[in-house]
Amino acid sequence: MDFKPLVTLLAIVNPLAIVPFFIHYTQDFTREQRLHTIWISSFSAFVVIATSALLGLHILEFFGISLASFQVGGGMLLLTSALSMLNAQPAEAKSNEEEIHDASVRASIAVVPLTIPLLTGPATMSTVVIYAEKAKTFWQMGALVGYGVIIALATALCFALARPIARGLGKTGINVMTRLMGLILAALAVEVMSDGLVKLFPILGK
Repeated sequence: MDFKPLVTLLAIVNPLAIVPFFIHYTQDFTREQRLHTIWISSFSAFVVIATSALLGLHILEFFGISLASFQVGGGMLLLTSALSMLNAQPAEAKSNEEEIHDASVRASIAVVPLTIPLLTGPATMSTVVIYAEKAKTFWQMGALVGYGVIIALATALCFALARPIARGLGKTGINVMTRLMGLILAALAVEVMSDGLVKLFPILGK
């Protein structure tokens, strides 16, 4: 297991791009409420990634979906996310205005919308499942779950330093970072789709 899954997940989750959302949703929170939100959203992101890694393939098997088909579909989803990022939009920000408004008035917004769908949505889940199939040993699977811990820590760090980051990078800086990660994600998406297409149509690999 190399670092490609980690790079892909960092590109998709991209907690820097979610910093403005975090500031918006927690602007009226006390320091304790903000810290609680950071902890819950970071832990929830880890749970989503770990669950997808450990159970994702079993879910595909239950529904009778081949991994090759899932790779092509997941690659298309990643490419769509990459295109959004190239337009300086968060990869997973798919909530409509009504969902965001409903979430914003709840007691806790840590899970919805911060974790799902802003941080870890369908693109993240499908990516983890695809890489879980490549994990052949216990240690490789452990590394994949461990990457979930790194993502959670990166999320916690970005949220904890949200206001300094927003002041330092500014809107333009965050947009540049998002576009850069989107370009990397687009290349990875093409690779995932090509791998799935070769499995579905072996003649393409000749």
